[in-house]
Amino acid sequence: FREGEKVEARYRGKSRYYPGRIRSDNRDGTYDIDYDDGEKERGVRAELIKSLEAKSSPRRDSPRRDERSSTGFREGEKIEARYRGKSRYYPGRIRSDNRDGTYDIDYDDGEKERGVREELIKSLEKALDSPRSPKRDEFREGDKVEA
Repeated sequence: FREGEKVEARYRGKSRYYPGRIRSDNRDGTYDIDYDDGEKERGVRAELIKSLEAKSSPRRDSPRRDERSSTGFREGEKIEARYRGKSRYYPGRIRSDNRDGTYDIDYDDGEKERGVREELIKSLEKALDSPRSPKRDEFREGDKVEA
């Protein structure tokens, strides 16, 4: 397993698996895990962990990590997101790409949110560069816009 990898692990060695991420490799066959529900566990044996990432998925430390995919966002990118799925957008930055179509966000007001679905996020950096982004003269009367 590698740091940042999405996994499921048997919390405290019990029978049920819980989702989380590898926080660190202790280099002794054990790992520290940050669970999605906020719990943390140190020294989890490898046999109690299973990866949720496909074998062919790109490594987190690959050279293309900072590049934005055609549909995704890159870590550190300035965005606006609908906090808790509500209707209003709030400014922030992508803290991490969970590689499952969701992102962790640090909002400008200090709030943090985990697992935000991609459709609730819009880029502030790429808005004018996006081929889907209409130019000023492409709006028609009655179009919904956000100003």
